[in-house]
Amino acid sequence: MIVIPFLAGVILYALVRVLATGFYVVRPDERAVLTSFGRAERLPSAEKDEDSQLTKDEQERYNYPNVRVIQPGGPYFKWPWQKLHKVSSATQAVNLVWDPTKMQTTIEAVTKDNLTTGVNGQIRFRVSENNLYAYLFGVESPLEHVMGYFISVLRERIANFTDPKGASLIADTGVKNDENEADETVELSEGVSINDLRKNLHVLNEYMEAQCRSTPERYGIELDAALITEIDPPPEVDRALSAINSTRNQVAADISTARADAEQQITMSKRAVDIASNNAQAEVAPLKELAAILTSIKEEGKSDALKAYVRNMRIPLLGRARRIVEVTGQTQIQPKVRAS
Repeated sequence: MIVIPFLAGVILYALVRVLATGFYVVRPDERAVLTSFGRAERLPSAEKDEDSQLTKDEQERYNYPNVRVIQPGGPYFKWPWQKLHKVSSATQAVNLVWDPTKMQTTIEAVTKDNLTTGVNGQIRFRVSENNLYAYLFGVESPLEHVMGYFISVLRERIANFTDPKGASLIADTGVKNDENEADETVELSEGVSINDLRKNLHVLNEYMEAQCRSTPERYGIELDAALITEIDPPPEVDRALSAINSTRNQVAADISTARADAEQQITMSKRAVDIASNNAQAEVAPLKELAAILTSIKEEGKSDALKAYVRNMRIPLLGRARRIVEVTGQTQIQPKVRAS
């Protein structure tokens, strides 16, 4: 008689437990995966993406199955031998120095000229809905793996970073230099790597975003943006960089001033040449016009008309002449000379 009530109590407890814990809902900012005895419900494998960022070896290593993703809604029901795994689908931000194994305030990296600098910033990420198996079951701590991958790529990039603008002080001026001047330009504009990094943070961020496009297939996390905001060297290095920057700015200012003066002198020289050319043309123009008139008179009226024209034009000159000397049948007019 005791067995029947005991069995009834067990059955009632099981029903209450199943009904109490068997229903669940998925919020709009969540996605869920249901496992039965530790195995997720799988879907047919999708075709491999031709735009995959992974190599062939990596594609074989990270060949995760597709699982059924439970979309927001509910209530849904699960059996006691099933387990629900929920993840947030919202975009999250994490500091670059985040590391669950140690406490740190900055990420140290070595530049191409062997200077140790500190790097700070943030990354924004979200869980990839198409790669939930990699996020939930691929690795134990996917975010920790992503941060380690990101920092290793960042340190490698900083160690080999070069200013993509190249000769930024003298280049892009429109002045063509010879080979020697070009070499001097490159040498002068080659800066300290920390300065180059500070000037090109957007280039560094874009590079990191491009290099981390494979993280969804590796760890199930999509990198939304990389925001590297600070490149801070040690204080003694920072003071030396300030002195270098001041010197470089002074050199750039002197070069700009010298170039402006040279361009001004060139402009003035061109204007002087134009003025001299115009004056010469003004003096030559009457002579050309007179030659054209004499040619026309000779062609139309022959030599007699030309002689008559010359005689008529000589009369005003004779009125201003002091004396006239006739030599071998020609008349030479000597103008009146004023005493100085």
